Amino acid sequence: MAYDLIIRNGAVIDGKGEPRFHADIAVRNGRIASIGKIDDAADSTIDASGKIVCPGFVDPHTHYDAQITWDQLLSSSSEHGITTVMMGNCGVGIAPCRPPARALLTEDLVTVEGIDHEVLTEGIRWDWETFPQYIDAAAKRGSAVNLAFMVPLAPLRTYVLGSEANERAATAAETQTIAGLLRDAMQAGAWGFSTTASRQHIGHGGKPLSARLASREELGAYCNVLKQLGRGAIELALTKRYSELAGDEEELLKFLLDASERPVTWLSLHNLAEKPNAIAEILDRVAPLIKRGAIPQILTRPLLYDMNLRRPFMFTEMHAAKSVFDASFETQMALYADSGFRKAFKEELKLGRKWAGLSQNAVIVSVQSPLLKQYEGMTVGEVAKQRNAEPDDVFFDIAVEDQLQVKYVVPRANTDRVALADALRDTRTMIGLSDAGAHLDMLCESGYTTYLLGHWVRKEKALSLERAIQRITSEPADFFGIKDRGRLETGSAADIVVFDENKIGSPLRPTPVNDLPAGGMRLYAKAEGISQVVVNGRILYQNGKHTGVISGEILRSH
Repeated sequence: MAYDLIIRNGAVIDGKGEPRFHADIAVRNGRIASIGKIDDAADSTIDASGKIVCPGFVDPHTHYDAQITWDQLLSSSSEHGITTVMMGNCGVGIAPCRPPARALLTEDLVTVEGIDHEVLTEGIRWDWETFPQYIDAAAKRGSAVNLAFMVPLAPLRTYVLGSEANERAATAAETQTIAGLLRDAMQAGAWGFSTTASRQHIGHGGKPLSARLASREELGAYCNVLKQLGRGAIELALTKRYSELAGDEEELLKFLLDASERPVTWLSLHNLAEKPNAIAEILDRVAPLIKRGAIPQILTRPLLYDMNLRRPFMFTEMHAAKSVFDASFETQMALYADSGFRKAFKEELKLGRKWAGLSQNAVIVSVQSPLLKQYEGMTVGEVAKQRNAEPDDVFFDIAVEDQLQVKYVVPRANTDRVALADALRDTRTMIGLSDAGAHLDMLCESGYTTYLLGHWVRKEKALSLERAIQRITSEPADFFGIKDRGRLETGSAADIVVFDENKIGSPLRPTPVNDLPAGGMRLYAKAEGISQVVVNGRILYQNGKHTGVISGEILRSH
């Protein structure tokens, strides 16, 4: 009996948390046909001697909504063994969209996801209007990995309310129209809907992202769609401050659970060094909600942002910085130099915004001006001491002196390694939150899977390899109800990763590359130690090189 592919002599970790075992895996027609000792022939063979063979990784939180229109490979997620991505998170996206609203949704992506306007203008292929058409267009274009879609609430509301979606709640009649569109999307195979309550999420013109203005009546109607269908999940961007979950945020989680009777995954649990027990305390407090399916997502790495002041995403919740967004270079230069702007900014910091106190720890990574080269590698706080000035002033001074070309690296959260290790082990969290496809010049977390296996398993021994693989395969797949992914068992889809457990990893700091549409820059993280990535039975990557295969599928919930 001939097979399409046989992976021989590997140590199989099945994704279910069970101990590894040695076996061959045979594939036919994109499915696992047999696991065990296999003597039959195959069209292709992988010798996995000395290697781990496990399910393809499932990323529950990406923002590839625009990138899928110009990049079939979804680099660098696919390189890191991610074979299924969940898109449409945080309530922001580009479908559905009427032609007159394309500029509005594009500006939402510029502000919320930090993607250059030029990249989006040149890269997006607007070959859809409705959400079902968006899914069908993705299927027609093809993808190297499997695509699953959440329905983001902002474009849904914009489709019905137009430019007023960023200004008000929907009427009862509009709400029913939006709910009908959501139902259509679910019938076409979407996996639920996403929204946001985060103050960081502002859209075009510096206004709140429209998903934030949905009333409780609206949210209840959208939840009811999932309740009636008996399937789907909700993703919610939530926390106002790291290491905190406010009472109104907890109440919103409960409301969504009650109204939908479906699982909710929320963002995010980041630890702060000054609050070492905060994550455990939050998890204990909301344990009843977690038991009902309200699962928080966590990162595997310290949260470090590359930042420049042309597109200062980190200031989105600062009222004093509202006029900076969508502003010209000349206007931004004038604002950052203005004493009135700085005074208002400093006064707002006293209110405890997330940015408070972090400027002095920002590292000056690169500058263009020769006069500032001496500061590369220093923190703003160190330069402030040399200049005998306040760190917040120096932060803006250097930006203006360098014509807004300076790049800072800013530590935001997860710097407490012990607390992060505890969170990774905690069964009440979901590992994900890569944000892959967003904030392209600020961070690159698409390598979170290989970093988990290389750093936390091999180096730190924070959890076993079997448990770590379960956390990034079957656990996210089960949360969303993706039945045939995330496990190696007969009959399941043949999404498989073969890797060297002694070499697998990902660099902590990504590398800038200029390969986006219009020559745009993004940060890229190269995978280490992965021998093969197999998607639906076909070899996608061979020793770090793309084979040219495009074998991903559109995963539809039904």
